[in-house]
Amino acid sequence: MHVAELWRYPVKSMRGERLESVRVGVDGVEGDRVVHVRQEDGRVITSRFRPGLLGLSATLGVDGPLIDGLPWDSPEALERVRRASSAKAELVAFDGHDRGQRYDVLPLTVLTDGMARAVGVDHRRFRPNILIGGVEELAETDWPGRSLRIGELVIGVRNRRSRCVMTTFDPDTLEQDAGVLRQLVREFDGQVALDCWVEQPGRVAVGDAVELEPA
Repeated sequence: MHVAELWRYPVKSMRGERLESVRVGVDGVEGDRVVHVRQEDGRVITSRFRPGLLGLSATLGVDGPLIDGLPWDSPEALERVRRASSAKAELVAFDGHDRGQRYDVLPLTVLTDGMARAVGVDHRRFRPNILIGGVEELAETDWPGRSLRIGELVIGVRNRRSRCVMTTFDPDTLEQDAGVLRQLVREFDGQVALDCWVEQPGRVAVGDAVELEPA
């Protein structure tokens, strides 16, 4: 098995950026989900209810995240975000205290190419941080409770990830196909990819070997 793709999502719920290598710390991929879109009452706005956010591209620049190439804290970026979500939306940097706001479950989402083939849709719908290649179709369903070693990086696999309406939106066109989620529920118990944490930080690159270790 090997690392096939690496992804980072500097602004939560926006389109991410594909990487060749990155450091993964206890809080996940460096620079991942460091900015959020929030309502006035502090609640996070996500693409579950505002899918237009998926049409905005987030990358990590020298001075922080960029939204469609614009500094995340610029008036121009905020205007784009408000058009895609809510007129009163604000962009807020993660302050390091509430991980529940930063990550829905755990810091890392791992997906295998085998599961992606079994589902038969674009794997980007599942927003993985790490896509592992060379895996049999449903092998990942047996991985919870075990660990993945990628060089010095060790990842603990907690559980299979329950999916939501975000998977129904095409990552390029934003066209919605509700049948995708129905298929996930019908054929895969609504669970695709893995919720993971970092047992031992390290740097990872595309092509690195991946070893599955016992619990």
